[in-house]
Amino acid sequence: MKKVVHNKVRILRRSLDLTQEQLADIVDVTRLTIISIEKGRYEPSVGLAIGLAKALHTTVEELFWIEGVEK
Repeated sequence: MKKVVHNKVRILRRSLDLTQEQLADIVDVTRLTIISIEKGRYEPSVGLAIGLAKALHTTVEELFWIEGVEK
């Protein structure tokens, strides 16, 4: 069975009143990358995941999780 990675990027980004473009600038990626991550179409590298967690004031473990795997 394929493991599906979920995330809270959109929820946390909005809670901080950041646009996709602003978050992309902070973590040095394109807005399209942020869109793809938020929609679950792209799984970020470890470095990008850490950068996103830092920018969104959370941990990688709280930001990303795999369906069916306990946190």
